[in-house]
Amino acid sequence: MYLFRILAFLFVLLTVSFCSKEKINENIIEETSLEYQVLEAYKEGLKSLNEGDALFAAKKFNEAEILFPQSKWAPKSALMAAYSYYAQDYYLDSIAELERFKRVYPFYKDIDYVYYLLGLNWYEQIIDEQKDLQTIILAKKNFQYVLKNFPNTEYGLDSEFKIGLIDDILASKEMYIGRYYLDRKKWIPAINRFKNVINYYETTIYTEEALHRLVETYYKLGLKDEAKKYANLLGYNYQSSEWYKSSYLIFNKNYKKDTIELIKKDKRNKKSFLKKFKSLMNLDE
Repeated sequence: MYLFRILAFLFVLLTVSFCSKEKINENIIEETSLEYQVLEAYKEGLKSLNEGDALFAAKKFNEAEILFPQSKWAPKSALMAAYSYYAQDYYLDSIAELERFKRVYPFYKDIDYVYYLLGLNWYEQIIDEQKDLQTIILAKKNFQYVLKNFPNTEYGLDSEFKIGLIDDILASKEMYIGRYYLDRKKWIPAINRFKNVINYYETTIYTEEALHRLVETYYKLGLKDEAKKYANLLGYNYQSSEWYKSSYLIFNKNYKKDTIELIKKDKRNKKSFLKKFKSLMNLDE
């Protein structure tokens, strides 16, 4: 009886051990099969993307991610799906994919590209700076994140360039509104808009005009000291510009007249010098 119990115990142990090995083998086979399917879906996605069918490519990349979420190919597939939508100008779909990516894979090694691509998606939607303020702000926000956290990458460098272009757009909007107020003699709102350009977008092409408009507006208000302050700032930084000449004209009404007289005098001097030169060289003989 005792021997029978020992034999029964050994039989059960062997059976359990055999079943466990079989289950492990099944899991390994299943996992290998899944990874193969993921790779096949990923390759199909790349093929479709290269052929120009970005929508089908995005579908295959999504399929690859869903098949095996624990695989190393899952985040790559999700990112490629977002890029596929971007390539086909489906910006909102791409943005949705990227925002989901940030939640699911927050520590992905190429997270800088995720923010950069988000910035590009918003940037590409900018059509009219007078209307698309939301897209401009969101584009700048994502590019600033890349520049701050990944400054020495290729995405960081291009983000810096894009921020410069966006600042030009935002400064243009401020100038447009400022001129609108100026034309309607709403001096204070106009001044605030021009000051925004000086304070926040001083590296843009609109800085010179903004300084001149402040000179012009303060002068009209009778605040000549304030006008001179901005005229001096304009002269210090942009003395050779047309906007400085326009500001100078505000304080010196005879500026054009004086300039014409100087030109005439200069021409007379040149003629006199030429006459003397010819005489000395005996060229008149």
